[in-house]
Amino acid sequence: MNNADYKNRIKSQMELIARAMWSNPPNHGARIVATVLNNPALYKQWQGHIKEMSSRVFSMREMLYQHLKSLGTPGTWNHIVDQIGMFTFTGLGPKQVQGLRNRHHIYCLSTGRINMCALTTKNVEHVAKAIHDVVTTITED
Repeated sequence: MNNADYKNRIKSQMELIARAMWSNPPNHGARIVATVLNNPALYKQWQGHIKEMSSRVFSMREMLYQHLKSLGTPGTWNHIVDQIGMFTFTGLGPKQVQGLRNRHHIYCLSTGRINMCALTTKNVEHVAKAIHDVVTTITED
């Protein structure tokens, strides 16, 4: 058997294996969820984790809002604390978002939507100052 023939046979078998894995994801995640939801102690622990994470996200929303207010950032920022969940709409336009990326290396969707879980007590002030910078120096058409 020559090397090219051997290589093609191996490639063919690897493609079959990969296809099976991609088409049929493992059910480990579902088993873990079932275990947690059906075990009262694990369920209670999970609820505690959810509460802790949602409280942290709320805290980051509040900190971002307060920093923007204290900087005197133009606009109303109540929507940051009025929204819930992991993501928030900042109200920044595409040019301002590009300014965040180019000037401050802060990445978010062109719609201005940011992941609140990416904010920490160590970076929230930097993010607020960056938002303040782009809002005060970049106008949207």
